[in-house]
Amino acid sequence: MSETTSRPVGGIDPAELFGDPYAVYGRLREEGPVHRITGTDGLPAWLVTRYEDVRQALADRRLALDKRHATPGGYRGMALPPALDANLLNMDPPDHTRIRKLVSRAFTPRHVEKLRTPVRRTADLLLDACAAEEEFDLIAAYAAPLPIGVISDLLGVPGESRPDFRAWTDALVAPDPARPDRAREAVGRLLAFFTGLLADRRRQPGDDLLSALVAVRDEEDRLSEDELMSLAFLILVAGYENTVHLIGNAVAALLAHPAQLAALRAEPHLLGGAVEELARYDGPVPLAIRRFPVEDVTLGGVTVPAGETVLLSLAAAHRDPRRFPEPDRLDLTRDATGHLALGHGIHYCLGAPLARMETEIALTALFERFPDLTPACPPQELRRRPSMRSRGLVSLPVRVRPQPSRP
Repeated sequence: MSETTSRPVGGIDPAELFGDPYAVYGRLREEGPVHRITGTDGLPAWLVTRYEDVRQALADRRLALDKRHATPGGYRGMALPPALDANLLNMDPPDHTRIRKLVSRAFTPRHVEKLRTPVRRTADLLLDACAAEEEFDLIAAYAAPLPIGVISDLLGVPGESRPDFRAWTDALVAPDPARPDRAREAVGRLLAFFTGLLADRRRQPGDDLLSALVAVRDEEDRLSEDELMSLAFLILVAGYENTVHLIGNAVAALLAHPAQLAALRAEPHLLGGAVEELARYDGPVPLAIRRFPVEDVTLGGVTVPAGETVLLSLAAAHRDPRRFPEPDRLDLTRDATGHLALGHGIHYCLGAPLARMETEIALTALFERFPDLTPACPPQELRRRPSMRSRGLVSLPVRVRPQPSRP
């Protein structure tokens, strides 16, 4: 068995880890492919850092997501009630296969393409409001409300609930260590929100995904009640959380690399590949969701015992020079296919086509409307959310010259 190193991630300066995970995980990657670490929760885990090992592990059926495979007394994770915890991020086949199949049609590229016009319409309306200001926060005014609006429309979430939903999600995904009560309160409010939303759909079904899932539960009995609510919760949270950070990180990266932004403006056909490169360069998920070997598994030459926690560092994999030459350089002409920002294997992101389309439209609409967009503060002053599992900006101040409203 290859030698491993023991390094307490909890002992690394949080500002360094949250601000630049690429430097931290990059050092670990070059020291070795797999590390025995102590996580921020004080529990041991195995951290995998090199691209090929991470990619293979993402597709390895012996690495389970179901927490019941964890060693007793080991991984605890986020405390969610059963009505929110029975979701795809905690499931393996056959339950994972059954539930994913029920909702997959809503996120096929063909179905997502039908949403392109309404997504662009929403983006333009948001930019109309931004045009009245010389300076605004791109996250609060644009990158966050766009995906919230899209996924809420898809599910049939009423407009007046959307600001509350964003606040609850932020408190849950990036909790304030000084205020643990906020995360617990957010769980309670989310549970009440989805309970009421499902009751509304039962009373008044609509032409939306949630009404269709309620019918699958009530008429076809292919979902339990906990699975139904957990699925609605996951679609709404994941549809917002990852996309807002993908958009925000992409805009921040382009503003920090004006030559790349100029190339994209000059050659708009680069956009599709640019989104892939931006997802690789600074994706929304530094660490894949934890996994638990159902048997002893060898990763990167290291044997990991069954039941122990495995963490897969996408941040390290995406900057691995063995896979991506000059990985710290943003290059919109790079062939970044094969990046892992949206997963790999059976747990590949269900909403990947939607996230890609929203990001393409968000960037296109933004830079068409504001060709002179500039950052309103230096990159080093941007604040990141204090989370190991998601990488996103608290805010992104930008500046424009006053623009007329669209005709």
